[in-house]
Amino acid sequence: MVRICVAGGTGEAGREVVRQALDLGHAVAVLSRNPPLPGARGYYDGAAYFRADVTTGEGVPEALAGAGVVIDCLEARTGKALRHYAAGGALLLGEAAAAGVTRAVQLSIVNCDQSTLSYYRSKADKERVYSRSLLETRTVRATQFHSLLAGIFGAGSRAGLVPVIKGARFQTISPAEVASALLAEALAPPSGGSHTLQTVGGPEVLGMRSLAGTWKRITGARGLVTELPLPGSAGRFLREGRNLVPDRRYGDTTFEAWLANRRENL
Repeated sequence: MVRICVAGGTGEAGREVVRQALDLGHAVAVLSRNPPLPGARGYYDGAAYFRADVTTGEGVPEALAGAGVVIDCLEARTGKALRHYAAGGALLLGEAAAAGVTRAVQLSIVNCDQSTLSYYRSKADKERVYSRSLLETRTVRATQFHSLLAGIFGAGSRAGLVPVIKGARFQTISPAEVASALLAEALAPPSGGSHTLQTVGGPEVLGMRSLAGTWKRITGARGLVTELPLPGSAGRFLREGRNLVPDRRYGDTTFEAWLANRRENL
């Protein structure tokens, strides 16, 4: 068995990686700026939690000690964290190499290099950092999580409407299945190359209006489904379907099935 360090192991995908790795019998170290306390939601008995910050390096060597592979599920959405996202990846990789880690796997977003949004650009910048690393690195690009759409619909319904972006389709995927893809890359035999890229998408491509209808039916939430334009590059990215990878379907958990089984996330 392998000791796996999960960076960002308290986030949505990271928690699933931790859970599945423990179920497989691996030793797991979790690197997080705010690790959960025992008994808290997202805390898993058997995992070792380390308070660490890849923007400063504090606590990172301790979290990586003895690990054979690191799985990077770290997120940054705004402010300083977003600006230093790629640099944090470089620091993590450097510390991993110093600790004797042999492979690093990171989670990224489908076609992030084709968007001008700052969040997507940060993902593309970090991909380039990984591609230049002396470690064997693997990037798993995923489509949007089911929870993203559920969150948008839920936020809108509280104001009496369920927003639908005009012309947008989605291929949402379960975080548990993304975690499975990350673990598969982490535990796979050596590829013979220094860097590989895999893309995974959800099992269905559906219009946002259809997804909104499914969400309302299963949750029983109220709100008028309302089509809204999304101007600028973000809207064009969605209308052109660059968030979709219909030839890279992975797993079988549909949006509807996820909703039916994950009511605690609604």
